[in-house]
Amino acid sequence: MSDLDCDAVVVGSGPGGATAADVLTAAGWSVIVLEKGRNHLLRLDPPFEPSGKISSDEIKFLQRHFLGPDPLLEPRSFRRSAADGERTFTGDVNNLPSTVGGGGFHADGKLPRFREVDFRARSELGPIDGADVVDWPLDYDELEPYYTEAERAVGVAGDHTANPFAAWRSGPYPMPPGPDMFCAVLTSEAATRLGYHPYRAPTGVNSVEHDGRPACNNCGFCGFFGCPIDAKGDPVASLRRALRTGRCEIRPETYVSEVVLDGSRRKARGIRYLDGALRPHEVNARNVVLAGGAFETPRLLLRSEMGNPDVIGRFLMFHFQTLVLGIFPFRLHAHRGRAVTHLMDDPMVPDAAASGAAEEAGLPYFRGGIVEHGGAGQPIVEAIHLPAGELHSQLMVQSTMRDCLGVFTMQGEDLPQPTNRLDLDPQLKDVWGYPAGRVTYSPHRHEVACAEHWAPRLEAVMRDAGAHTAFWVTSPPRPGSEFEAANPTPISRHVMGTARMGDDPRTSVFDRWQRLHEVDNVLCTDSSVFPTSAGYGPTLTLVALAIRAARALAGLEPLRSG
Repeated sequence: MSDLDCDAVVVGSGPGGATAADVLTAAGWSVIVLEKGRNHLLRLDPPFEPSGKISSDEIKFLQRHFLGPDPLLEPRSFRRSAADGERTFTGDVNNLPSTVGGGGFHADGKLPRFREVDFRARSELGPIDGADVVDWPLDYDELEPYYTEAERAVGVAGDHTANPFAAWRSGPYPMPPGPDMFCAVLTSEAATRLGYHPYRAPTGVNSVEHDGRPACNNCGFCGFFGCPIDAKGDPVASLRRALRTGRCEIRPETYVSEVVLDGSRRKARGIRYLDGALRPHEVNARNVVLAGGAFETPRLLLRSEMGNPDVIGRFLMFHFQTLVLGIFPFRLHAHRGRAVTHLMDDPMVPDAAASGAAEEAGLPYFRGGIVEHGGAGQPIVEAIHLPAGELHSQLMVQSTMRDCLGVFTMQGEDLPQPTNRLDLDPQLKDVWGYPAGRVTYSPHRHEVACAEHWAPRLEAVMRDAGAHTAFWVTSPPRPGSEFEAANPTPISRHVMGTARMGDDPRTSVFDRWQRLHEVDNVLCTDSSVFPTSAGYGPTLTLVALAIRAARALAGLEPLRSG
């Protein structure tokens, strides 16, 4: 290969791409990062300071797509099944931000590890009809030192002794936990009284100064907003470290159209992209790292006609969220703090009642998900959902559906089904002229049965905490529910699968080192490679895997626990 522009070109600047750039530049590699979104967050000239464009502006972030993508320019389509026709919905289908810093920038930073069983679900728990539950090609013990490195690199605050169900770990978190939110203390005390095991959530938010960034001031705009004081351990921190080596270049507003292969189709020689003026360019690189996320990576593979076509796009997983809401006769101030300060794992470790409910539902077992103890959103979101007129002002002052509202969110494990998939819409196109991604998705009866079992139990916790009213919904809505017609799409912002990793090229897309089976200089460092979703947020596992894969690509020694 001649006329190389860099050692590695990275497609996407979210958690996986930023981590790969950080690891590879530290190893002495030259890296070009391509991001189709704009750069609102980070000055690209030394000393690479925050841009100053971040604010606590609900209209800008939640209504005007400041972090992107605009669903009118980059539409996605959705259907429950192929029997629905080509699509039943067009627009925002679980969109993640599209900007320098990617999907990790908007998040409120809950960063739990997976447990040992999550990597061995098929071996330890067994199959479930209608799903393709598989073991991962690596286990927790192998990933543990990379979890530790991920927590250090991101900067995680937490209490490593707090969760009785947690997997073993080789050391504490880099920082102690931050302040507790009032509403989470109330619901955690109630959960403890009812026999559950809430604990302080590990979060990628500084509780003390870390990595040259300040401690969080608990402004309350973590979820869906960037941090104006740079206190979150989002992907911008990793990108800044890569830039400071002098070996990294970031190119915003670059739409990657295809991966370019050599004549043998066994090696990639780079990528082609369109700039903001739709002019074509090519980057020649020794290696290609795909990190566009579990929606955009399979879409790029399909356009490039790379990988196993029988598997690419299949086994799409979203967390099936069960949202239990409690209305309290007093104010909870849940809009202050870090969005979520407490979690509990109990639905991931079924008790006798859950096991009995699984048996009644005709399932061999239940796997719910972590439960986030949180509250409602900001004033504009509240105002949009209230009636107009004089009553509107009265309800805003009372703030029943915001300041008096507590919320449990169970991130229910979503089983991998071959019929749940991402493919290319046969008619709908994006603003660049390429086929839009189409989601075909319907939850497995396991997810629905889990929600129906755990929601009443979580309602009881809300009432014990002082709520006079409690009710629940799911995202996506349960098939046939009254909410399905309004919007059948998920809102979890968690997307996994679609290019799963494994040892067998016939049943997977990437190998255990996250290299494309057919093209070994193409690496994937996003959540496309997840064989199963578990019931935990994916980001920390994604980053740990990206560290492992990028270190292997650079020829570095494996990390060891200790």
